[in-house]
Amino acid sequence: MFDTLEARMQKSIASLKTELATIRTGRANASVLDHVFVSYYGSDVPLNQVANLAVPEPRVITISPWEKTILGEIEKAILASDLGLNPNNDGEVIRIMFPELTEDRRKELVKQVKQVGEKAKVSIRNIRRDANDEVKKDDSLPEDERKHSQEKIQKVTDQFITEIDQVVEHKEKEIITV
Repeated sequence: MFDTLEARMQKSIASLKTELATIRTGRANASVLDHVFVSYYGSDVPLNQVANLAVPEPRVITISPWEKTILGEIEKAILASDLGLNPNNDGEVIRIMFPELTEDRRKELVKQVKQVGEKAKVSIRNIRRDANDEVKKDDSLPEDERKHSQEKIQKVTDQFITEIDQVVEHKEKEIITV
């Protein structure tokens, strides 16, 4: 039971890290574009499946499509995303310049990171609740064994909550650092 508990909580941590990777910091990061989908021959395809993404400079992402005919579609997809980025198309490559983050924008991003972290904590707590319910329903366990299991579940939960706090704190430092 504890293996599945930890595996589910580990998935929540992985999901948190994936979601935080899409929140931009002061530096250019190609994972910011992970949720951008391009219309390609009638179906929506992730941007990284139709182009090479590179970060040649700290504040620039270059996108080199495999087919030059989809440059316009890539540009539309980036503009339509909620990232607030302006792509520059030179007919060969799309360049995205990342402007300096203002103090207000940094504060907004920190709030967003905290919200994402809080959602992850709620997820961990829900997993804990499910595990505790499972222990309570197991009539084959004696009372002291149930209590011991619940304490162990709480310790595991506390470890993962601490890990979430560390991941969120690290992302906050990335955003605040100029």
